[in-house]
Parts: sequence; C-alpha cells; structure tokens
Amino acid sequence: MHYSHGEEEFSKTAHSAAVVKLSRGLVNTVVLLSLDKDLNWEDADWGSWEEKESDEAVQEESVSAPHSASWLQDCVLSLSPTNDLMVIAREQRAVFLAPKWKTGDSGREEMQLALSWSGALNAEEGECVSSAICIPLASQKRSSTGRPDWTCIVVGFTSGYVRFYTESGVQLLAQLLNEDPVLQLKCRTYEIPRHPGVTEQHEELSILYPCALVTIDGFSLFQSLRACRNQVARAAAAGNENVQPPPLAYKKWGLQDMDSIVDHASIGIMTLCPFDQMKNASILGGYHATLKGSPPAMSQYITVGAGPFSGFYYAIEGSSQPLLSHVALAVASKLTSALFNAASGWLGWKNKNEEEPVQKQKPKMEPATPLAVRFGLPDSRRHGESICLSPCSTLAAVTDDFGRVILLDVARGLAIRMWKGYRDAQVGWIQVLEVLNERELDPRSAPPSPQGPSRVAQFLVIYAPRRGILEVWGTQQGARVGAFNVGKHCRLLYPGYKIMGLNNVTSQGWQPQTQQVCLIDAATGSLRTVNVPFHLALSDKKSERARDMHLVKRLGALLKAKELSSETVETEAKNILQDIKYPAIKKQALESLLSSKNVPLSSLTSIAQALLDSLKGQDPEGVDEALLQLCSSQLKLLQLYTDIEKIHSEGAGQDSTTADTMECEEGAVRLSRGQDSDWIQLGAVEESWDLQSVSPWWQQVRSECSQAESPGAALLAALVGHSVAKSRVNQLAEKKTLLSCPAPRGAAGGAVSTSRITVRGLLEAGRGGVADSVAKWVFKQDVVPRLLKAALGKRGAAESQEEEGEGEEGSSSDKPETEGEGRGFQRAAVCQRFPCSLDPDLLFAHCCWEYVVQWNKDPEEGRYLAWSVEHLRCICNAHIQHGIAVMMWSTFIVKRFSAAAFLMDKVGKAPKDRLCRRDVGMGDSAMTSFLGSCSQLLQTLMEADVGSDEMGVPLLEVEDPWQCVEGPASIVELALEQRHVHYPLVQHHYILTSILHAIMRFSIKTVKPLGLFDSKGKNAFFRDLTTIQLLPSEDMDPTLVSLRQQFLLKVLSGWVQSVPRDDSCPPLALLPQDQAWPALAVELAPVLQVSADVLRRHLVCELYNYGLDPLAEEDPQDLKNTDVPLSRTGRLVSRVIDALPENHGQYGLALHLVEAVEAMGAPQ
Repeated sequence: MHYSHGEEEFSKTAHSAAVVKLSRGLVNTVVLLSLDKDLNWEDADWGSWEEKESDEAVQEESVSAPHSASWLQDCVLSLSPTNDLMVIAREQRAVFLAPKWKTGDSGREEMQLALSWSGALNAEEGECVSSAICIPLASQKRSSTGRPDWTCIVVGFTSGYVRFYTESGVQLLAQLLNEDPVLQLKCRTYEIPRHPGVTEQHEELSILYPCALVTIDGFSLFQSLRACRNQVARAAAAGNENVQPPPLAYKKWGLQDMDSIVDHASIGIMTLCPFDQMKNASILGGYHATLKGSPPAMSQYITVGAGPFSGFYYAIEGSSQPLLSHVALAVASKLTSALFNAASGWLGWKNKNEEEPVQKQKPKMEPATPLAVRFGLPDSRRHGESICLSPCSTLAAVTDDFGRVILLDVARGLAIRMWKGYRDAQVGWIQVLEVLNERELDPRSAPPSPQGPSRVAQFLVIYAPRRGILEVWGTQQGARVGAFNVGKHCRLLYPGYKIMGLNNVTSQGWQPQTQQVCLIDAATGSLRTVNVPFHLALSDKKSERARDMHLVKRLGALLKAKELSSETVETEAKNILQDIKYPAIKKQALESLLSSKNVPLSSLTSIAQALLDSLKGQDPEGVDEALLQLCSSQLKLLQLYTDIEKIHSEGAGQDSTTADTMECEEGAVRLSRGQDSDWIQLGAVEESWDLQSVSPWWQQVRSECSQAESPGAALLAALVGHSVAKSRVNQLAEKKTLLSCPAPRGAAGGAVSTSRITVRGLLEAGRGGVADSVAKWVFKQDVVPRLLKAALGKRGAAESQEEEGEGEEGSSSDKPETEGEGRGFQRAAVCQRFPCSLDPDLLFAHCCWEYVVQWNKDPEEGRYLAWSVEHLRCICNAHIQHGIAVMMWSTFIVKRFSAAAFLMDKVGKAPKDRLCRRDVGMGDSAMTSFLGSCSQLLQTLMEADVGSDEMGVPLLEVEDPWQCVEGPASIVELALEQRHVHYPLVQHHYILTSILHAIMRFSIKTVKPLGLFDSKGKNAFFRDLTTIQLLPSEDMDPTLVSLRQQFLLKVLSGWVQSVPRDDSCPPLALLPQDQAWPALAVELAPVLQVSADVLRRHLVCELYNYGLDPLAEEDPQDLKNTDVPLSRTGRLVSRVIDALPENHGQYGLALHLVEAVEAMGAPQ
C-alpha cells in the first residue's frame, strides 16, 4: 500500500505495541490513530486529540476497559479511497483527519492520522449528521502523478440537507433535496470497461431517503464543486462574500411498493438482451404484449429493507421507447417528469469566517417521480440491513437481521449463496488483478500485454464483530481463503469508488494509488488494509499447483524486464524458487531460468547453489530425486563453464608450455592450468603400471560417464578425456595410454532419447534393457504399430540390399539419398549397433508389454490395449507370441474380464457408465473397446498355439556387453518359459468375449451372457488357460440352443441397424471390423449348435427391411437350403382368397397370384 507518488508507505506505525500481528500476510498494519483516553464526545473542545498518554496507558485502557472502544460504533465514519482524509462525526460535530509524518516514541518517523479540522456542521436546529463520504477529485493538470487535486466531504443530515465541504471545513454547497433524513450517501466513479460490449458507466452520487432516491450526475457535480472552490478562493482573497454557486442537476425518484428502505445500490445503466426483453414483455403485458424497437437503456437500483426484503427498480433513461406498447403512456408520464433541475435558487452558502444565518423558510420541494418496483425477493420475516455492490457491478452482498450474508446476482435478481452466523456483519469487496510483474502497474515502464487484459479475481470480506473475526471468501462458489482475529470493536471501511473526474481519455495515464478495504480498530488505534494474493482465487483443489504456475508466470515476466538490475533478479528468482511447492513446476522454473540470456553467469550459479543447498537441507525422503539431480548437474556445468572462461581470460599472459588439466572431484569435472609435467599426476600414465591394466583416472572418468543420464554428453566427455590424454603425454606414455585406455564406445542414448537412461542402467537392466528402453520411447512418441513394423521391414530390406551390393562398386554412390531413405538408414544404423537386443520379435514383445502396462495404469485409454494386441500380432515367432499372450491374459486381463462378465450377467443388458466404472474400473465406451481387444488377444493366442507346433523354439542371442552381466530376465525369456494352453478352453473364453463384446457394441438387452452356457461351461470360465477343464458336451439342452439362436439373431439385427444408410457413407464402404460381425455370428453358430442357415435368412430379411439391398443380394448364394415350398404356398393363398368377398378390391389380384404360384410350381 503506497502513499505519495508510490514511494512512501503507510506501513509505518505509531505504537508498535498496538500492532496486531496477523498470519499469512493477508492483513497488513497501515497507520495508527493517536487517541486520547479522556476523549469524550460530549466535550466542547474537539482539538484535544493529542498524544498525552504513554503506550502502557493505552494498552492498559484497551485491556481494562474494552467497553470504552465501542464509541466508534456510534459514529459516522468515512475514509477517502486514496487514504488522504478521514471523517469521524457524531450528532452535530465532526473531525477531519489527515496523514502526517511524526516522530514516534521510538525516535523514528512514522505515519499518523492527525487532526486537521474539527467543529460543528449543523446549520439547522436539531439536525444531526446521518451519513458522510469523502470523494477525491482528479487534478486537471497534465503533470499529475495519480494523486487527487483535493478531497470533497459530502455530509448528509437528518433534516434532509446535503452539504459539501473542503478539507479545511469550508462549506461549498448546501441543498435540501427531501425533507426526510438522509439514510445513505454512495458514489460511483469511472472505470474503464474491461471487455468490448460492456456498457460504459458514468460517475454518479446517489442519496437515499426513506422513500426517495436522488442521483446527481458525476460530471455535473465535479464541475460544480470545482467552480464553487474557485469562487470561494476568489471571494476570500477579494473580501467579497456574495458568491452565487452554479446550478446542480439531479434526478429524484420516488421508490414505491416497499414497506421500509434502509440501504441501496446504484448498479448503473444496463440494456436488456432481446430474450430478456421478450420475457419481460410476456410477464408484464401478457399474451398480447408487443415489442417496439430496440431494448431501452435503463438505470438499475437495488434496495434492501422490508416488504420485500430486497427490491429491484429499473428507470428508463432519456427518451428511449418503452419496453411494452400498452404501458407506453404510463412509463412516458414517469420519464417526462424526471427532474433535471437548476437548483441555484435555493442553494445555501457558508463562509469560513462567519456562520450562515438560520434559514427562516425552507426552499420549495420538488415532487419525486414515482418508480415502481419491478420485482423483489419477498421474505416477510427478514429485514435487510445493508447492501454492498461488487467492483464489477455483477454481484451484491446483503446483510440482514437474521445474521445472514446473502450474495445476489444483480443481473438475474437471484440469491446464489448464503453465509450463516454473521450477526451485525460488515462487508466489503476486494478486486485483484493478475499482475505478473509489479512494474507492469506503471504503463510508462512496460507496454500493454498483447494477450488482452489481465485476469481479475473478486473476494468478499466479512467482518463479524460479535466474534471479532475477519474472513475473506472467494466468489461465487469459492472457499474461505483467510480468517483473522481482529477484535470486537472494529469498523470495516469499504468506499466502493475511486477518484472522481476521470473519463475514458484522462484515465489512460492515471494509476491512482487507492485502497479497497480497511479495518479500523478503536481499541488499538490502528488502521489496517486487506491485501489478497491473486492465486487464492484459483481452484481450491489445486490451489498449490495453481499458485506455483502463477509464480512461474511471474518469473517469466521478471526475466523479460529490462530495467531490473541483476541483483534484483537474483533475489526475486531465489524467493520464487523457494516458494514453489511442486518439484515438477520448480524444475520447469529452473529450466526457464537457465535458458534465459538476460541473467549473468554469477547469478545463475548463485541461484542454483541456493536451490541445491535448500534441497539438501530437506528430508531426503521428501526430496524429488530428478530435481536434485538436475540442480546438481547444472551447477557442475556452470562451474565448469566458469573455469573454462577463467582459463581463456588468463590465456594471453601464460606460457605456451602450460596445459589444461581435467580433474574429477566428487562427480564434477574441473579444468585447471599446469605444466606438462603435471599431467603425470593425473594418473593417466605411470611407469609402474602394467601395460594391460586400465588407468585409475580413466576408470574414474568412465565410471562417471556410465552413470550420466545424458548419454550424448557422457560420450562427448569420454572423447574429450581420451583426446586430451592422447595429445599431452610423451611417446612412451602415449603408447601405454593407448594400450590402457580403450577408446570410448558409442552409447545407446543416440538411438533412444528417454529420461534417466545411463550406460550402467542399461547394463544392469539385463538382456532386455535396450529393447525395454526403446519400447518406452516408442510409447512416449506414440508410434503406430504399423509404422514401427514398416520401419523394421525397411531395415531388413536395407540389410539384404547391402549384402547383395557389396560386389558392385559405385553402383549407388552417385545417387542422392532422399529424406525417407536417410531416416531408414539411421534406424538401420541404430539396430546394427544392437542387432540382437533390437531383433524385431524382441522389440515387438517389449512394445506389447509396455503398452499393456500403461493401459493397466489408465484403463480409460482403450487405444493402449488395442495397440498392445497389434504389437503382439506383429511377432513372427509363435512361441514368443504364445508366451506373451498368456502373460498378458493372466496378469492384466482376466480379472477385469471376469468383473465385466459378472456385471453384464447381473444387469441382463449393456451396463451404464456408472456401473462400469464401479465394478470394472472403466467407462462403458472403454469397456467396449476392452472386450474387443480381449477377443483379438484370445484369437491371436489360439493361432499362436497352433503355429507353435510347426515352429521351433528360438535361440536368444545377446551382444558381448551382456554376456557376463547378471540382471533380471527379459520379457521374452519369461514368455518362453510359459506352458502351453488348453486350446478348447481358450476357444470357450473366446466365445464368451465375442458375446460380451456384441452386447456392449449393439446395446443388446434382456440377455444374460452366462445363462447361454450350462453348468460345466460356467465352471470352466476364468480358469488358468494352461489347465484342462470339463467343457460342455455336444448334446446341448434345446432351451439353451434356442436362447443362443435368439441372441445371435439380435446381434445380426443390431449390426444391420448400425449400418449407415445415408448417401455420404455407402453401405459397402464399411470398416473391416464392422463388416466382420455377420461372419463372426455365422462362425459361432456351429460352436453354439445353431443353424447357420437360420442366421443367413434372418440377415437377408433384415437387410431388405432396412433398404440395404446391395448387401442383401450378396448373401443368398451362401444359403444351403434354397427349396421353396410352392405347393404349400399356393394352398395358403387359396385359403386367403376363400376368406375374401368377391367384391373386394384385391380379389382379382389374389386370383392372379394363385395362378402365378401354381405356374412356378409346375414341373418343367
């Protein structure tokens, strides 16, 4: 919270002992009031607000006599939104307080609100102050820095007068607008619309009376107050007191249809959309209501009180056409009498040196224009106490006598939320902009964001004096983001406006420093402001993650700032990295920081070191290993770069005989300069070594490289070390070095770009480590199985062509290599480095296993299981294919498959999504795909079982590095150890998977899948496929056969109904999996002991019924029984003719039909 020109802060306090320490940094102490303990509202001397008592006396008084602090609750209190003036009034007296720097008891300069004016404000006998607000007025000077020119104090009295004063107590205007007491004074200042299409709201001062509402246009008021202030200054200088104030235009509305009104909110001008216009027309005008023209602009007002609890008023602006034609006269009569009066004839005046004489005769009162309530929220027992409008004018918070705080939707007129247990509550709003960088607040230092306006969050602040607690809530359905104990004798101050006198042009260069919500504590004399971070408005379930993402955005904006010093960037970056909670987001922030070109090397090293120290100081079990490894490796790289840079900077002054030294220290590579003789100390060469031994230095470097998670960088480090050792030693040492330090081998990282892969990790992973790493890369890259198969096919073709073309010189050396061929040879080169580990069958087996593992983690992704089965079908060796399929079924499939079968048998139809998720762990669409993949898996398993009898068991070969390495067995080795399955049992399960898949695919009802099998068949399900089980015999119960036939007929009918019949997709252009259903039904028919001809006839009939004649014409040739009983058909038609009367219209046609049938049945 800043005070003058953004430099001086209100955070300085006068009494440090009185400062309430609050948690979470949400409420900050701003200023302290200097209050005298002997102050009495009945005293005549209002200038006695001075510091006379010590801090101990103030504390003792606040503890021993808390009731003395309740005086503030009986006062009229107002604070300027710019924090430059406070008004405290009671009855006829008032004091004006202004901030000043004073020397406190501690000897330092502190900000305090000191007395600037005090006195009586009443001009009429018996009138008292009932309401007051402080309105800062904008400066008209171009050199203004955002502070107001001056502040006007508007005071409402019980006599109905409204008077305007300067900061020094000089009265500028006095106007009697109504003879009833002034209840509330509220102001609305100009705000730039955040989005196109939003109605621009004008400035306004609204004055509420018990039965009337007066609104004064802000522009007119601003000009009148400026003119009055200038005339007062000229009159005081010239000694002339006869000054005529300028006129003041206003509107006066008589609020009807409410028993009592205690508070109001002026929403502003709004326009109904066409739908709302027609809706209101129907409600107000009935069936015969008509519309004329566009919807008129209306000023909306909301009042709270009783009968109804809250009322919504709409006053049509200007001469716009009314909403309904039949109420045009009534509305027009109201609008034409709206008052825009020049009130110069009855404006009072008061000089600062002389009291104005009491008026003997009150001015004439203008009648109010009646304004009926449009609608309200009726509640006979509830009485509203206050209403507070949100900054965006879309929501309003209402308090009542039941201790509730109700949130209203202003546009819809609905109560959308309620808080209970807040008796005598005081409310306010806080609107927070998403600021990525603090300097963006100044338009001169940062250009506007090209992505549009920043996001805005709104918070509702509720002060419950009965409990002495201040709460901050997110709207509309947000959770409570803060709660603080602040005492029971405080007042919550929410102006709800900013600086008056701005418009869409002058406000562009203004950035006024205004506060939104303040809390004044009469017991301690402290004034606190409430500041809410933007990230608290984000989702409560992911608030920490959302907060971290907000900090990452802030870091990005910080790195783009050009005016900030490196020390500031370093400090802010350290704080942001410390505040981020999630390791993945902290890693992202560190990477963006390291990739920035604006941060110097020293700052990067300091930031990385600070983060590393912070991670090492935490609990080792709670530290993310990947983040720790990244931070450590990046710090080592920065230190290495620093050493190299230092050596290069000193290179000019060094002797040419010096050499660069590479050393390994705690896993980090160091460079230093030394003489040639120092290289002997490296351990690379020593006379006592055996020529066949390995250098200890090289062994250490090799060990570090083998553990590096970046294989490319490890290979580069090994090559550099080998090159340095080779070039810097003498001839004998070079000979020994070349013998003892074998050249570094290529790492697998060039082929596979996976995270956390090392040479040591590949060796320790066993014989399947390379294929497993490649399979993980295939999954991450989302490579389609057919593309991988095509790539491996090109590899084999390339190898065969290479063998055939070895004898031909220059046959293809001059041909340019295309891009596709280049990629194919790159893949071939990678596979040549690991010819055994990346054998196609081994690679497909690992890819199949990787996809099924990932599917098991997320069963909703049915594509993973489908691709796993596709990889399985790509395996050529039947033994490997058989073993992988058995492992997949027993490990991942059978449990979910049995759950799906029992669920569908229980409900007797395709289950709904909720039941599928509850019992099977996936949605209905995912379960359909799952059952289809199960059918493909069992079909592949049966084919592999048959093919394994004609194929030998493969011999698994490995590369040399894995010959002596002990590690876990590979997936292929485990697959070859699996026992052979019982083929009839697999076929039995395949029939069940096909039935379940058909039920889900075509949403077949009234069928229990397990009820299609006898007791033996049911007992055989879900058993180990390698065991022998009792299966159903060929003699099946006719009832079961009939149920099976009905089911297959339903499958065919469902398939026909699913065939598209529009012109865009012809029936013959079906997908292969869709075309397979009729063939599958016919294939299952003999196994289920159902006649295939019955199914074919039903299919043909269904196709003709649904207009799919091209498909129907393809099936009759497959029918085995094509004989038609023509003789019986003729007799049947004759019976029909006998039942028809001769005068029937179809009688003649029936006779011709009988003759045609007899002719067809006659022998040729």
